[in-house]
Amino acid sequence: MELIKALRLLSDESRVRILRLLSEEDLSVADLQEILGMGQSRISMQLSQLKQAGFVDVRRSGQKSIYRALTPAGADSLVSEVLRRASKEIAEARHDDEGLKLILGRRKDNLRSYFDELAGRFGRNYVPGRSWKALSESMLKLLPPLVIADLGAGEGTLSLMLAQGAEKVIAVDNSEKMVEFGAEIAAKNSVENLEYRRGDLEDLPMEDAEVDLVLMHQTLHHALHPQKAVHEAFRVLRPGGRILVLDLLKHDFDAARDLYADVWLGFSQVELMQLLSEAGFTKIDVSVADRELDAPHFETTMALAQKPA
Repeated sequence: MELIKALRLLSDESRVRILRLLSEEDLSVADLQEILGMGQSRISMQLSQLKQAGFVDVRRSGQKSIYRALTPAGADSLVSEVLRRASKEIAEARHDDEGLKLILGRRKDNLRSYFDELAGRFGRNYVPGRSWKALSESMLKLLPPLVIADLGAGEGTLSLMLAQGAEKVIAVDNSEKMVEFGAEIAAKNSVENLEYRRGDLEDLPMEDAEVDLVLMHQTLHHALHPQKAVHEAFRVLRPGGRILVLDLLKHDFDAARDLYADVWLGFSQVELMQLLSEAGFTKIDVSVADRELDAPHFETTMALAQKPA
């Protein structure tokens, strides 16, 4: 193709970001929209221009159009050099790569879920002696004795379970009544390694590097500033410690603000990964852990990450 035309197309950063992603994996417009955070119309326009110039091709897969990268005749060295430099010179390149990992991980999850539906019926049919509670408690007993922070602990149901095998559990909540209730239950059951502290997610009543594990179970969407809350979690973790976040996947059920006092309508997997990465966490893994069958069909996303040693 004409060199000047190729240079003109590759001079646009958003088109280069799209081409980088498609050179790694075939993707739909919806995939690109989630990774790049751009509007559908903008992405479709960029893809149309790239397709006309022979930089991408498209195929149908069910109801979706799937795009893949091509190298126009005579432009192979130019494209290779642009993509190589783009990885270093485009600020969003790392974010794009993390988003692509999430998309590919979700594809594996969807495939695994399909076969899970065919194979297992655990939890759907009654089987004497088999329950999620028993399974959860048995798994907890396999954990090494850790110092654990349960942030946004509420009445402490999870904290009490964790205390069975933990060295110590620090349950933090900003509600005075929740803290009083949880402390009373712990005292009533003689749970001596469970300590309740009243405090805010963005200003934790904890020392630096005080715990081995931080749990944020359906908590982050109540934080006014989620990034500050994640930074605080990083601060209180010891080097090599881990954080586990369970929260709602981004949704549009606006009534949750009034019904459940939600500040945020969940988080996308890319947003969670970015929050953790910006706080300094590494070895980040994000996936969808559960999908509710009843409306409004909330989904729970799980994020696991580590503070560098």
